[in-house]
Amino acid sequence: METLLWILVFLSTYCFMEFMAWFTHKYIMHGFLWSLHKDHHKKDHDSWFERNDLFFIFYAIVSVTFFLLWKYNDLWIGLPIGIGIFAYGLSYFIVHDIFIHQRFKLFRNANNWYARGVRRAHKIHHKHLGKEDGECFGMLFVPFKYFKR
Repeated sequence: METLLWILVFLSTYCFMEFMAWFTHKYIMHGFLWSLHKDHHKKDHDSWFERNDLFFIFYAIVSVTFFLLWKYNDLWIGLPIGIGIFAYGLSYFIVHDIFIHQRFKLFRNANNWYARGVRRAHKIHHKHLGKEDGECFGMLFVPFKYFKR
């Protein structure tokens, strides 16, 4: 029973992070912290690093905090939450930074229905260069219409 509860907390955290990514992207990145996100929509620098990458660091700190709560405060739930946040961050990095934006030249030939749908949704999101009028703020779960031909 304990293992099942651990797995449920991990999976719930992982899925909740998609909501957090959507919420943060729509209301914070395209809101009051647009100054950190805008270089992701319109590259205004020569660096590989974007100011937008600071959001990744924020969630890494949150994940590490849960690991530390588990280790030093004997809070069992900290481990599955910390791993859930980490796993989502890794998934996001692979899909967004590697697969879609090709920051590392991997997965260039992925062309299944899911890959095409996620790419299509992200392309629609990036057609807006400003912070207003955006759509498709999620990453791993995008609207079904982007999977249709």
